[in-house]
Amino acid sequence: MEDLDLKKTLKHLYAPSKNFETVNVPEMTFLMVDGQGNPNDSPVYAQAVEALYSVAYTIKFALKKDVEKNYAVMPLEGLWWVPDMREFSTENKDAWYWTMMILQPAEVTPDRFQRACAEAGKKKDLPALPKMRLEPYHEGLAAQILYFGAYADEGPTIARLHEFIHAQGGTLSGKHHEIYLGDPRKTAPEKLKTVIRQAYVMK
Repeated sequence: MEDLDLKKTLKHLYAPSKNFETVNVPEMTFLMVDGQGNPNDSPVYAQAVEALYSVAYTIKFALKKDVEKNYAVMPLEGLWWVPDMREFSTENKDAWYWTMMILQPAEVTPDRFQRACAEAGKKKDLPALPKMRLEPYHEGLAAQILYFGAYADEGPTIARLHEFIHAQGGTLSGKHHEIYLGDPRKTAPEKLKTVIRQAYVMK
């Protein structure tokens, strides 16, 4: 049995510094579901997360059985945006659009993805399943930081991240990106760990 340790391989992206830093994020493949609205009270958001984890674990166990490769399911990630990113604010989450996603190993092919979706759908009613896709995402040049604390208190850190980007001579591009390393159901808000990332281009 071969063990795949994606968190170790991609440590600079999934266990970053507590200080602002620049990274170049390669193209990687994710399970993805799109939606819109406040994640704190949206049933569509909850359905998306449930479907993502159901398919991610189905794929994990299939790979362990079929090709004898074992790995830990990667953390939930979110891309967040509004039509005009100059108006992006943590104070108005009802206006947010989002893509929730989970990174997949290179061994996950479109065929494996389709079979996993079919199997997961047989076991449980998953309303978001038809919206799910397997798709590459290339973020490229970005700034990031490992944030400790409640999701609701991220605003000042996000503002400082944007200031860091401007100080490098960059302009924000793409979507606000978060990687959730803690489980809010089991962890006190002040102890949650989140990678906060923002893609940018040089002026």
